Amino acid sequence: MAALGARAPRRATMSPMLRTDPDPMPQPPAQPDLNDCCGSGCNPCVFDLYDAALERYREALRAWRERHPGEEPDAPAG
Repeated sequence: MAALGARAPRRATMSPMLRTDPDPMPQPPAQPDLNDCCGSGCNPCVFDLYDAALERYREALRAWRERHPGEEPDAPAG
């Protein structure tokens, strides 16, 4: 009989939320709202920065797809 207050040993389990993918699929950048641009002709504009980030995302996604040929993202690529 176990002593009062003693607990049975617990098996170590890893929650799906805690697992980390060593090579996760790239995520697209957040698109700025139209109101994020001040209209002052900034160089670079927030939309220029977004376009550059989107191109980096597309390149990273292409490379990820080459490393994961059987996997497809749930949403269409940007």
